[in-house]
Amino acid sequence: MNEQVLNINQVDICTESFGDSKNPAVLLIMGAMTSLDWWDENFCHRLADQGRFVIRYDHRDLGRSTTYEAGTSHYTITDLADDAIGVLDAYSVKKAHIVGLSMGGMVGQILALRYSERVSTLTLIASSVFGTEMEKLPPMDQKILDHHAQSTSIDWSNREDAIAYLAEGWKTLSGTKPFEEERMYRLAGREFDRAKQLPSRFNHAMLQGGEEYYDRMGEINVPVVVIHGTDDPALPFEHGLALAKAIPHAELVSLEGTGHEIHSEDWDEIIGSLVKISNHSNSY
Repeated sequence: MNEQVLNINQVDICTESFGDSKNPAVLLIMGAMTSLDWWDENFCHRLADQGRFVIRYDHRDLGRSTTYEAGTSHYTITDLADDAIGVLDAYSVKKAHIVGLSMGGMVGQILALRYSERVSTLTLIASSVFGTEMEKLPPMDQKILDHHAQSTSIDWSNREDAIAYLAEGWKTLSGTKPFEEERMYRLAGREFDRAKQLPSRFNHAMLQGGEEYYDRMGEINVPVVVIHGTDDPALPFEHGLALAKAIPHAELVSLEGTGHEIHSEDWDEIIGSLVKISNHSNSY
């Protein structure tokens, strides 16, 4: 593991890499309000052991990347896509296998349209169609919104309270597979210890932009696999079905009982799908 804070697009972006840089690169893009920590280090090592060079990073307003005052908006989702390309540039990666979770999957869709020459394959986990079609799909479970409504009463300087809030947030996102409480609290502790300013994460709730890429999934021309849990309470399974239908020749992998999460019981299947799609691409 190798952590670097890189100056990209006039902001600091914190990155970590795993494996041999000579291997095909995999860029892991997390969802909204979620630091790189939630791409579990053990997951990254297992993926790297499959002959991949794995990179994870903090979005703006998360972890050790540039943060802004909570309650402000300074960038768009297209800027986040440009940050991703900046990470690849900093690692001298000409082309990568892009893996995005939730909002990270929407960033991935923008990348496949805006920087198609830089994308070898696209893996979209627990994500949705980017654009107006999303409005026609089932909404987020109210329990998730209720949990985040509690954030205003959190003392973010209190390690125990902040970690509990972060970890229990993942409980609201879990499916019917057993909630991995110990692992979630461990990762939440790592995020707390790394974060420059935890409340800034909520700036992602104001994220806008990317309208020029709305409803253009049909133009994506790289190999795509859509991975979605059947019990996702944040973006219900219908979102995954719609995404796989909207992108030509996309493969759908259903994770039975999985929620809006990278559950350790699914690691083998997720990594297997990543390796399979990258092996079948002719990009390297």
